[in-house]
Amino acid sequence: NVDEESLMLTGDENIVDINFVVQWFVSDAAKYVFNIRNPEKNIKDSAESVMREVIGKTNIDFALAEGRDQVRQEAQESLQKILDSNESGITVSSLLLQKSDPPPAVIDDFKDVQRARADQERLINEAQAYANRIVPEAKGEASKVRESAEAYKQEVIAIADGASKRFISVYNEYKEAKDVTRRRIYLETMEKVMQNMNKVIIDNDGGSGVLPYLPLPELNKNLKNKSEAQ
Repeated sequence: NVDEESLMLTGDENIVDINFVVQWFVSDAAKYVFNIRNPEKNIKDSAESVMREVIGKTNIDFALAEGRDQVRQEAQESLQKILDSNESGITVSSLLLQKSDPPPAVIDDFKDVQRARADQERLINEAQAYANRIVPEAKGEASKVRESAEAYKQEVIAIADGASKRFISVYNEYKEAKDVTRRRIYLETMEKVMQNMNKVIIDNDGGSGVLPYLPLPELNKNLKNKSEAQ
């Protein structure tokens, strides 16, 4: 794990510290002996080359987290293709990522950035959850207001329609019999006005010198008291 070899540039122009191990075996002894010189150095150089290529196409966040296994697999497959193209007689059994971190000099700052991103994502999720809760509630409340307004509108229209029809009906009756209709309207109006009023009847035609006075409220009260006493 030499610094110059382990530090690699990512696709988003960050630096990552990669440490990995290649495990291999000889699958064809003749090719291994006659087609390749210094096999260990050949494998080391080829592995470093393919790893730099893979990391160079990968963002640092992906390479350090959920993309580690994908980076490992892609690098192993690319390394095997190079060895096969050289007819080296070597088969790569595994490529293991032992470390995938930011450079030691900036690892603390990188962790601060990661925590800030995690906080940002948490706040976004909380805001989205709040929006998912409050928006349906607001829509439901708006729907209730619209339904209430529509019901009130229909009620007012029905009342106005009934009043207009009643007026037209009375007017038609009035045209047919003006005196009778006028008298009926007068009596109905007086009945409504005097329904809850205290009433006194005075007869001006008594002629006996005594004021004929009939206190209806007191009579009604006495009748009510007698009824309750019984």
